[in-house]
Amino acid sequence: MAREFGRPERVADFLRKELSQILQQQMRDPRVGLASITDVEVSRDLGHAKVYVTVLGSDKPDDAQQAIAVLNKAAGFFRSQVAKEHSMRITPTLRFYFDESVHRGQHLSALIDKALAEDRARADDETGSSDSANPSHSDPDAE
Repeated sequence: MAREFGRPERVADFLRKELSQILQQQMRDPRVGLASITDVEVSRDLGHAKVYVTVLGSDKPDDAQQAIAVLNKAAGFFRSQVAKEHSMRITPTLRFYFDESVHRGQHLSALIDKALAEDRARADDETGSSDSANPSHSDPDAE
């Protein structure tokens, strides 16, 4: 029977939880703002971890560039705090990236809503124009 989660996935889950707590409870830099960790990817050798972050009010990487830079400068602090919480031989080197998936999801949702609205408008136009052209739907008192 195969394991559902390999070691890199378990370490990534652990890092996501620990880094979220550290970010929320110990990070006091106002340039970071309201950041949250959305995902962590750990390399197979457990030496490196990509940490994906969203920043409230920042839809694009340019908006969150300062917060990501601050987090990358504080990566050593995060790594040392994580090392205190586990007994692994290696604590992965952390690298923070802006997570664009939230922005992409909002964009796709807006496109879907727009397409649905256009379909409804088109259906309403077809229904409205066919009523006036179809004599069976005309008012019987008008004749």
